[in-house]
Parts: sequence; C-alpha cells; structure tokens
Amino acid sequence: MNVDFLGTGVLQMNSSVTSVSPSPPADTSAVTVSKPSAWKRIKRDKWMLGMLLPGLLIFILFKYVPMFGLVAAFQNYKSYLGFFHSRWVGWENFQTFFNDPSFFQLLRNTVIFGVYKMIFVFPLPIIVALMLNEVQVNWYKRLTQTFIYIPHFISWVVVASLTVTFFASDNGVVNNIMGTHINFLANPSTFRPEIILQQIWKETGWGTIIYLAALTGIDPQLYEAAEIDGAGRWKKLWHVTLPGIRGTIAILFILGMGSFLNMGFEQFLLMLNPLTRNVGDIYDTYVYEEGINNGLLSYSTAVGLFKSVASFILVVISNQVVKALGEEGIY
Repeated sequence: MNVDFLGTGVLQMNSSVTSVSPSPPADTSAVTVSKPSAWKRIKRDKWMLGMLLPGLLIFILFKYVPMFGLVAAFQNYKSYLGFFHSRWVGWENFQTFFNDPSFFQLLRNTVIFGVYKMIFVFPLPIIVALMLNEVQVNWYKRLTQTFIYIPHFISWVVVASLTVTFFASDNGVVNNIMGTHINFLANPSTFRPEIILQQIWKETGWGTIIYLAALTGIDPQLYEAAEIDGAGRWKKLWHVTLPGIRGTIAILFILGMGSFLNMGFEQFLLMLNPLTRNVGDIYDTYVYEEGINNGLLSYSTAVGLFKSVASFILVVISNQVVKALGEEGIY
C-alpha cells in the first residue's frame, strides 16, 4: 500500500480507501448566548440583594445624605435660618482657618501622629499575622487570636481609664513599681507615645484578620516547591509568603493613607489636657472645640471639609504610587 501526503492536506492511498479529508469546522456563528435582562438578574439574586440592602441604606443615610450639610462651609450658617436662608460667604471660612495661628500647629500635630501610625501601627498586624501563620499548634493559635482580638471591642473610655490607672502620678501602677511620682499623663514628651501604644494595643490584633485571610489563599504547592529547592523558613517567608499578600498590603496601605489625617476624635478627647494640648491638639478635637463648644458651625464644617479633601488627595497619590510599583490599586 502506497501512501502519498499531498500539500493540500488530503491523504490518498492506493487501496480501497482513496482519500480522506478533514471535516470543515463547525459553524458557530449561529450560536448566541442570550444575556438575561436586568429584572431577571434581580429576581435571580433577590436574596443576595436583600442582604445587601440594609448596609446600603445605612451607608447612604449616614455617609451620602449628610454631605448636603457641607454647604454650611460656604455660609454663615445659623440653625434658626437653615441652609436655604443663611448668608453665603464663599471661601471666607477657609481663609479664616488658613490665617489662624493654630493652623500650622494642628497640621504639624496631625501629620506627626499620622506618620507615627504608618510607621508603628500599620506594619504590626502584618508581623503578627505572619507569626500566627507559622504556629502549628491549632489550639494555641486560636487562643492567641482570641486574646488579641478582645481589645478591639473595648471602648476608648475604658482604654483611657486603664491608661490613667497605670500611669497616674499618684498610686499609678508604673509609678508604684518604679517608686517615683512622674506625671506621665501631663508630660508633653510622653503624650504621643501613649497615644500610639494605645492604638497598637487596641487595633493590632483586629488588623490581623484580613492578612490571615490573605495567607490562606497562598497555594501550598509553592511552599512545597520552595522546600524542595532547599528554602528554609525565612526564605519561604520572603519569597513566597510576602509576595502572596503583597496585593493586600498595598490595598490596606492606600486605605490607611485615606485615614492618615483621621486619628480618632474620642481617644484624643479623653487623653488631652491643658498641659498636652500643644502636642496633642489635632483637626478632630479642633472641630469639636470650635463647632460644639464655641458654636462656630460653618467654620468647623470648613475645617472638616479641608481635612476630607486632603485625605482624598492622599488616597489618589498613594493609589498612583502603588500602581507604579506594579500592584493593583483601588480603582
């Protein structure tokens, strides 16, 4: 039997079978997938949308609706006149704030606390999550997670009371152990470390949840391959674990920059006193003092709006930096 392969793609044989040619490809142009209508998709996912509805309503009512009040920043707002009848002053409130002698002090204090937060508070949940990920005893790991999560649910009032109990000059635990009478709470040089230590103690454990969830998404085969290549724990941590959660770190870094100027009003209000106000007064406490205590509602709204716009700019810049480093941003 003679076989001849022709360039035309036809196989010919000198036998009973003379030629075999490949079948033409099936015509798929007529096959179309109909996309369900919006109403059908809503009907299909009605239970999921129903679960989303309460959170969406809360977000709209408490985040978007109050934005209408930002118009007060451009008015001499009087509560008895309302938004529609209060006198329009344009940028006057902002000019007053920028020319205020306390503007640069507030900016300096807020930026210093923001830098401290990004240096000391932001990395700790990553470190703790990596340490917990290396724990092989499950009961000990769960017990540790429980203990470090608990401080998040303790109110700042209780945290401030505990701080006073430990650091009070008279009968404070630290002073009793040291045999001294140092007034830590009224000392400007110790105020900032106290604030940062409180935030570390309260929020580090809670911050590990997202990172621990990200660590579970790393393919175990990567660790096996690294171990076959002779990598130890540190090399696996550096070349497998950290790259696996790098995207999560980038996203949380961007969100952290969004709250760079938002240090938390309640904590500072409880810890501030006249002796530490020059190093601890920030935008949040200043808005409370001017808006609530002094009744300057339009002025305090302008200060809050300035802080929000600055935070938005920080988010945009940090997002561009993260994308330039090869990671996905938030938009």
